[in-house]
Amino acid sequence: MPLHARSHWIFDLDGTLTIPVHDFLAARDALGIPHDCDILGEIERWPEPRAQHARAWLDRWERDLAEHAAAQPDALALVHALVARGARCGILTRNTVPVARLSLARIGLADAFPDAWILGRESAAPKPSPAGILHLLGAWGCPPSDAVMVGDYVHDVRAGRAAGVATVLVNRDGESGWDDEADLVVSDLHALADRI
Repeated sequence: MPLHARSHWIFDLDGTLTIPVHDFLAARDALGIPHDCDILGEIERWPEPRAQHARAWLDRWERDLAEHAAAQPDALALVHALVARGARCGILTRNTVPVARLSLARIGLADAFPDAWILGRESAAPKPSPAGILHLLGAWGCPPSDAVMVGDYVHDVRAGRAAGVATVLVNRDGESGWDDEADLVVSDLHALADRI
């Protein structure tokens, strides 16, 4: 099914709909996590109370960044166009749900994503697991062939592929290294809007 015919869209948040500001190397340094390790995966391996302290630090850091979230210049037009044509839109982020809701409110997209369709790391196993996408598909009663996962990182693409949905990689700087894993690669969301 071509993208323009699909009516269920799942978006990553940071870097896809918002301007990326997260310094993940600095976060790893602050938490004592090696630069080549996944932050969430590493924290889950730690014993309590170390893991609890790290999660609390991560929550504060993400909330502070969300307070100042800014929309990608091309995000609002695409999402509003999808909603206007009756598409269902969800968020799948490795942030928490409250942080995602705060970011969406700050960028003017809170009304485009019903609360039940905003999933964070506490809602399902984090990307690259397909669990969050499968959860949304089940809630929507939607087959994978009618859904799209849009993101700017390899975790987004791999989660989408594992769930069997179409995948769109937003490669804004042209240097992702994961282009061959996505069904479609676009330089920005304007380019994606032109295809729907």
